Amino acid sequence: MRIPLTILALMIAVLLVFSAPQIGNAWERQPHMEAALHHLQQAAEELQKAEHDKGGHRAKALELTNQAIKHVEEGIEVGNRR
Repeated sequence: MRIPLTILALMIAVLLVFSAPQIGNAWERQPHMEAALHHLQQAAEELQKAEHDKGGHRAKALELTNQAIKHVEEGIEVGNRR
């Protein structure tokens, strides 16, 4: 069974129209979480590049930053379900 191209295009357009508000709202509701995630990722990159371990503090800071990244990502995911 072949679907005519115009019907397929119409189906895709309808899908986009109905899904766009939900996608937009998910991003609009969490600009601070997205910004925090970006900053944490930048911090992790800088900690990774830093020389020497600073008595174990650099490694611990990197570990905690990675944990924070995970929690922010999970929080964004939970927020997107609402």
